Amino acid sequence: MSQGNLDYWAVLASLTLVGVAIGVSIWRGLGLERTIIWASIRAAVQLLAAGLVLTLVFDSRFLPWIWVAGMVGYSAEVVRQRAKGDYRIRNIGLLAIGGSTAVSLLVVFGLGVLDFTPVSLIVTAGITVGNTMPATVLAVTRTNEYLVTGRGELEGMLALGFGRTQVAKVVGAIVARSALIPQLERTKVVGLIALPGAMTGLLLAGVDPIQAVLIQLVVMYLILGSVTTSVLLVTMASARSLLTTDLRVRERGV
Repeated sequence: MSQGNLDYWAVLASLTLVGVAIGVSIWRGLGLERTIIWASIRAAVQLLAAGLVLTLVFDSRFLPWIWVAGMVGYSAEVVRQRAKGDYRIRNIGLLAIGGSTAVSLLVVFGLGVLDFTPVSLIVTAGITVGNTMPATVLAVTRTNEYLVTGRGELEGMLALGFGRTQVAKVVGAIVARSALIPQLERTKVVGLIALPGAMTGLLLAGVDPIQAVLIQLVVMYLILGSVTTSVLLVTMASARSLLTTDLRVRERGV
């Protein structure tokens, strides 16, 4: 098997650990086997479909931009769903994720970190959106959970005379720290526990290790800034939505 000509048997072999996970789930009665199987099948279908579409996108001048816009728009819609249909949160998520992606593209291509091609455009945008959206969704989810786990604290703050802005600052700080833990921890251990994806791809492509590291640093800092900015903006907006305009704790399920 040569590079770029992957044998399908290798893909099947990579399912070995998935099979082990399914076996452990069945053995311990965890009930996760259907979820694992469905996730594996869905990932394969989605990636194969993406691969077929990308063969057309890479030959076009405009389709890559439509693809990027679609990623950003879909991410904002996922944020809205997690925010229980709050379109204001969706709009803030769209602004945060879209703005972060735009800044990343300007830095990467404007400063010549990577040559501008349809492939590099989609990959750079995908890395930014792919890291930013999960953290943003986690922030919204944690905020919703606070209606249950922290309802007493919310009512206590209102009893002490806190306004919506003050409550948003307190809750926002708690939620943001929780939502940012995965990204901050990945950043702290980069190069020690695992080599990041962009750097690994460059090394496999034969790029000088130091040059690969410098490019990875640019990408990593852009991701960290994008994730942090988006989480903070969405968290503050979500935290304000926990209270009604007449300062009552909003009735909303997790």
